[in-house]
Amino acid sequence: MKILFAAGGTGGHINPALAVAGVIRERYPESEILFVGTKDKMEARLVPAAGFDFTTIKISGFQRKLSIENIFRNIKTVWYLLTCNGQVKKILREFKPDVVVGFGGYVSGPVVRMAAKLGIPTAIHEQNAYPGITNKALAKVVDRVMLTAEEASQYLEAKNECIVTGLPVRGEMLRADREISRAKMGISDNRKLILSMGGSLGALTINNAMVDIIAEHHKNESLYFLHAMGQYGLWVPEKLKEKGVDTEKSDNIEIREYINDMDVCMSAADIVICRAGASTLSELQALGKASILVPSPNVAENHQYHNAMALVNRNAAKIIEEKDLTKEKMDELFMSLVNNDSERHAIEENAKQMSLSDAKERIADIVVSLIK
Repeated sequence: MKILFAAGGTGGHINPALAVAGVIRERYPESEILFVGTKDKMEARLVPAAGFDFTTIKISGFQRKLSIENIFRNIKTVWYLLTCNGQVKKILREFKPDVVVGFGGYVSGPVVRMAAKLGIPTAIHEQNAYPGITNKALAKVVDRVMLTAEEASQYLEAKNECIVTGLPVRGEMLRADREISRAKMGISDNRKLILSMGGSLGALTINNAMVDIIAEHHKNESLYFLHAMGQYGLWVPEKLKEKGVDTEKSDNIEIREYINDMDVCMSAADIVICRAGASTLSELQALGKASILVPSPNVAENHQYHNAMALVNRNAAKIIEEKDLTKEKMDELFMSLVNNDSERHAIEENAKQMSLSDAKERIADIVVSLIK
């Protein structure tokens, strides 16, 4: 049994594919699994580290912002698209996969498209509630379209009926225990833990909002703030000091650049304030967490907004868009969750009900079922 995965660019594409590949390798030790990606992105490090074979094609994505530099980048991208078909065809003919699966990133497009053209069984997984351009095109030709959120199906013209599988969540997240995590962090039960973050680089709007929230409520000893400021948010402690908050002398404020033990911190949290990337939302659902989502507007097709609304429409999260984000609005949403335990618990329960904790197994079943 030979399976080829095409995934690249970000951990959000690569890690779910690795999780599914891990299930298949565990069930079928004799299977041969090959990943296709690019040599200068995360997949070149993550895939070999996970113990899977890896090969590359030369391809890049289109730049949406208009500039002289990006015009030349897009010309190069067109050239790569015209020349990569030969590379892809060579990989497919040499490896002879029984099935090809695309998990996103611009590498998926030419690989899955060529496999379908050659009559190889194909499948794609769409992680967002609003599909990207590549998966919209691929859905018309692949044998199976798998979705994280049911909402995505309304934007696709799929050859076959779409299947909702959910998005694989890391095993440590699924195993995380709130009480054990809070004990590790030294946080007592009579404190509500507020976890806030904007990604590894940091989100300016979330950093600014949390500076205001922490400055306003830091004297409330029933609250514990853990904020990840990101690489570009190293100014946060100084800004808090300007507002009269000395984080080094406070026992209920913790500011980090990045959170390495997210399974511990998120499972311990009572309220999470964050972006609305697909992986993050799947983790919130798996752990049953109440959240205030601030979707990034700087993503393709505004997909984080659609991701967030899939939860909001089920009363499984609250949302505030960046264009509407004010100190007063954020404080209103924040306090509604802090002061209203019944509302918070309802959101937690609704989020938990949306979780598909066996997503990687569901996807693995579908992939294997396509093999003739």
